[in-house]
Amino acid sequence: MFLTKLSEKELIKQLQAGDANAYKYLFAEYYDWLCNYVYKLCGNKSVAEDIVQEALIKFWEKRKSIKISSSVKNYLFKTCYNQFLQHIKNKKIQFDRLDKIQWETISEDSLESDINDLRIEKLNSLIDQLPLRCRQIFVQNKFNKRKYKEIAMDMGISIKTVENQMSKALHFLRENAVLLISFSFFL
Repeated sequence: MFLTKLSEKELIKQLQAGDANAYKYLFAEYYDWLCNYVYKLCGNKSVAEDIVQEALIKFWEKRKSIKISSSVKNYLFKTCYNQFLQHIKNKKIQFDRLDKIQWETISEDSLESDINDLRIEKLNSLIDQLPLRCRQIFVQNKFNKRKYKEIAMDMGISIKTVENQMSKALHFLRENAVLLISFSFFL
């Protein structure tokens, strides 16, 4: 490994020639500075190290075609900055995809919720169309969870009457529920 400082021109020549020792020198000379710089941009040490390592790897891969007009140091800082922007762009694309998926999920849930609300509204409308006694018995049984015997005792009617009224209510609702199902397919 190089222990003496290389001139910029000599370092560039050796890097372009594929000298691994020149690359090690470059890495040892600039890595910490570059990591600190990128850390200030992103605030995350491991992300900063990843970005700098990627930038240095790309630098090595493209070493033969690199044209450095200023200093190596400036070139590396600019390369790391561009790599950081690429990292941000990639993260934004991932977040945009997540946002899209979340929005689609919310929209689907919202649509399902709207359809269910319409079904419930239609069902309540159908229940309201039942004759008074039939509706009272149905509500007591289905919504208040009361048994036929309890309903019969409270209303002063026979259990058989409660059974008949429930049968009428369920028959009416089943017939008209077909409309509910058909209705939801058109939404």
